Amino acid sequence: MVAMSHTPAAVRPTVTRNDVARLAGVSTAVVSYVVNNGPKKVSPATEEKVRNAIAALGYRPNAAARALKLGSSEMLGMILPVTTNPFWVVLAHAVEEAAAERGYALLIANSEASLAMERRHLENFASRRLDGVFLISVLFEPDLRDLEAAEIPAVLLNHITNSPGFDSVGVDLSGGAQIAVEHLIEHGHRKIGLVVGTNTGGQLDAREVGWRKALEKAGLPTGPVIRGPFSREGGYQAGKWLLSEADRPTAVFVSSDLMASGMLLALHESGLRIPEDLAIVSFDGSPEAEYSWPPLTTLGQPVEDMARAAVEALVGSGPKENRIFSPTLIRRASCGC
Repeated sequence: MVAMSHTPAAVRPTVTRNDVARLAGVSTAVVSYVVNNGPKKVSPATEEKVRNAIAALGYRPNAAARALKLGSSEMLGMILPVTTNPFWVVLAHAVEEAAAERGYALLIANSEASLAMERRHLENFASRRLDGVFLISVLFEPDLRDLEAAEIPAVLLNHITNSPGFDSVGVDLSGGAQIAVEHLIEHGHRKIGLVVGTNTGGQLDAREVGWRKALEKAGLPTGPVIRGPFSREGGYQAGKWLLSEADRPTAVFVSSDLMASGMLLALHESGLRIPEDLAIVSFDGSPEAEYSWPPLTTLGQPVEDMARAAVEALVGSGPKENRIFSPTLIRRASCGC
């Protein structure tokens, strides 16, 4: 029997900034400027030498050490209600780009529209000492005690009311709904229904408020109201319900593009023509609306402007405020335009 000896694998030495500077023939300060994109500018030729040295040596900056030195993790967190809704994905991407322009990375979490999951993510972000958190909450007034205790600022997104002590960014949901209904009235519709998503807190959605205001202003009766999950399945079931109605409305305002896309499938399956038999206007302005059939007329949200405002509110030093943006009617075929 032969005894086998085990030789430990050689431990790869840690590559330092000094090693990179030595190989590139520059100072460590210049390496720092390249790695951190400033604060001083470096000539393209020198930057290329430094980046080649970084690649050759496999250098990785020590994020933990940098965070300790700066007193900042340079990391922001974002909690979405779902990551399967195209609009939330577009908004998250816009926030990520706006944050990157300010030198921050973005960590995204999905609450799955669950209050318990939202709480866990907030606790996790607080323990990681992030520089700030963007929250699209399942509640109209979320509990932010964990962030407050950790002195981590937060910005509430998709939020239309003032929250003392916090910045918030939202879109005029009620005003957008009124624009949608008024547009359908301009097309000659007098019986206009509503398909609206349900929320965890049970509060009246501002889009329903706007729908009612527009009908009241025009002296028209309220059409049927169908409530369901903010999902394609929720919209599909809403479409099935509409098809079962003997006195069906001639037009409907749908509170999200996602629900509208699901409803379109149910209507197509029945052979209903859109917009001839039923006109539709939805809300969000997501890619889902543009590539539906027929393409959906929708109230588009100014995502890039909202994202920049949210990042500025989180990392800036201005007073706390509630920023409300106006949506824009995007005319397509589903309403008859």
